[in-house]
Amino acid sequence: MYRTKDGRQLELENFYLPFGGHLNPNNRWVELAQLIPWEEFEEKYAEHFAEQQLGGITAKPFRMALGALLIKEKLGVSDRETVQQIRENHYLQYLIGLEGYRDEEPFDPTLMVHFRKRITAEMLNEINERIHEEQVKKNEKLKKKLKRKKKLR
Repeated sequence: MYRTKDGRQLELENFYLPFGGHLNPNNRWVELAQLIPWEEFEEKYAEHFAEQQLGGITAKPFRMALGALLIKEKLGVSDRETVQQIRENHYLQYLIGLEGYRDEEPFDPTLMVHFRKRITAEMLNEINERIHEEQVKKNEKLKKKLKRKKKLR
């Protein structure tokens, strides 16, 4: 069973930090989260699940699954270490779609196997292309902004 989650980008200001403060919008994990079109791939991920059944275990959201796989790959760590890194780091928790920091494991490390099965190589290629497109757009906007600044001087 799978329940579609609201896939809109979390607002940085609304991410709850129990110790106060805010997330840095220039953090690499925040920037990555903003490049990924989460909603676009949510439906494809949901296709891997049967219709909702009473009493069934609800699967983890797409954002959590993909985010965990990206973290594992970028850090080059084991499944167990990936979950520990997420537990300890509020930026990683933001990336996987949690609404605030929690000092607990977001899921059991054995679920990483299921995440890899459900997010196919084809999906990953498509996601990588979309991330690249979004990064190019972001870079173009930055170049235009810098050119305008130089003209104003």
